[in-house]
Amino acid sequence: MINSISGTLSSVGDNYVVIQVSGIGLRVNVAQSTIVGTGAEGDLLTLHTTLLIRDDVPILYGFPTAEGKRLFDLLQDVSGVGPRLSLDMLDAMSPDEAAMAIVSGDLDRLSGVKGIGARTAGRIVVDLQSKLQKDWEASPSGVGAAHGDLIAALQALGYSRAEVQEAVAGVGGVENSSLEEQLRQALQSLVRE
Repeated sequence: MINSISGTLSSVGDNYVVIQVSGIGLRVNVAQSTIVGTGAEGDLLTLHTTLLIRDDVPILYGFPTAEGKRLFDLLQDVSGVGPRLSLDMLDAMSPDEAAMAIVSGDLDRLSGVKGIGARTAGRIVVDLQSKLQKDWEASPSGVGAAHGDLIAALQALGYSRAEVQEAVAGVGGVENSSLEEQLRQALQSLVRE
């Protein structure tokens, strides 16, 4: 696996850069915010990378920080979130901002990213919140704590992880209400499906 690339910036495209490494030009897909900070052609550039194989085609994704790469890699494990959506999230927010939005359960902030709806935002929070709490050393507060209690309550009732994801996504508009109200809304959204 290719963990990082360091070489000369050869060219810049809409959503990629080409880096010359020992006479080989490697195309690396990046977020728009990364392109803005790359510098001029001929400058030395180092990117943390992830190599994904899609339809038997190797595609390299690059990030200026190790945190960006880690968040991108974690997002690939979330159902319905692919590389393009992950790059869009890292374009809209820094890795720290995105991680804090996930840890705190800020569904509004996450669903503000192009292509991420309330359900996908809920799925991201359910799948990654506990993993990111350890890395970013943050504890959920406000909305995140309420959703944490809601998740625990739904799991105690015997709902599967997928059902809990759907239910949490269904309560996006009632963050300031009590746990009982959120649970009622979540159960109603599960019954409607």
